Amino acid sequence: MPTGVALRDAREQLFAAAERILLRDGPNALTSRAITTEAGCAKGVLHRHFADFDAFLAELVLDRIARIEDRATALCASAGTGTVTGNLTGALTDLFGSSVAVGIVALITFRDDLRARLRRSRPAGVPVLTEATAMIAAYLTAERRLGRIAADADVDSLSPALIGAGHLLFADRRGVPPETEAVRKVVATVVTGVVRDPMP
Repeated sequence: MPTGVALRDAREQLFAAAERILLRDGPNALTSRAITTEAGCAKGVLHRHFADFDAFLAELVLDRIARIEDRATALCASAGTGTVTGNLTGALTDLFGSSVAVGIVALITFRDDLRARLRRSRPAGVPVLTEATAMIAAYLTAERRLGRIAADADVDSLSPALIGAGHLLFADRRGVPPETEAVRKVVATVVTGVVRDPMP
């Protein structure tokens, strides 16, 4: 098997194992031994592909950020379709519903070395939440251009308000995820007064 393929497979296997541990047991349970055991691979596999454990965690976070950037493209493409409230509800549910984003934020908060490493390329904000806020801002800007939200809508205030509210709704990783209607209600409250399309 070509080296590139083997590396990609190992990375994805280790990332998936880390996510399962993070969601099940929280950030304090995330160790290299726990991850390789969960992944069902030899203990040395992680250190063959990453300089150290924080390098692995940083790559995990960056990989998840790349997924948010992919979601941002799809969300912006939905501008002008459906309803603004419905699109935002779907975006927040997609982002936080699996609890992976919530777990990654907890991991960044929990590990000082990881946070310091991420600061080298992302000096402002909390990684994941910062990119998620940018995703919502880009979408709202697109809808504002289309006239579906008010021309004077403060996108730079609405975006972090939506992400913060969404994060809080989904933050209890041991609880039952909120119903779609609960997410929609929060979204509708945040964007009330600026949305020009009918609420669902």
